[in-house]
Amino acid sequence: MSNDPAIRSRHVSQVIECPPEQVYDFAANPDNLPKWAAGLAQSHVERDGDTLVVDSPMGRVTVRFAARNDLGVLDHDVTLPSGATTNNPVRVLAHPNGSEILFTVRQIDLSDEEFDRDTATVAEDLERLRALLEP
Repeated sequence: MSNDPAIRSRHVSQVIECPPEQVYDFAANPDNLPKWAAGLAQSHVERDGDTLVVDSPMGRVTVRFAARNDLGVLDHDVTLPSGATTNNPVRVLAHPNGSEILFTVRQIDLSDEEFDRDTATVAEDLERLRALLEP
């Protein structure tokens, strides 16, 4: 864990016009990751107990999601091919228009350009999720 106070965070969100439970259930299903989370999973998701193994733009990575819950918490740890693990806080919140999914992107060991690219990738993934779920 880094103690670098210069690490920046950006919160990327997307309003989705459907109930939070529907967004959570779809996003929490590992089989759906390649459909919307291209920044994480580009193909079939393999399961090894509670750990997911996926081919990502970063190479073959493992992913562990928080246990299913009623709070909309979709936090997940991604372990990169280098062995480094990144925690990704994600929340599905109630919103007057249905729900809002909020993803925190952190600038850990990334240049400003890489941080901008990662933030844009997350925004694209959340937009893809919206397009899949809205009527």
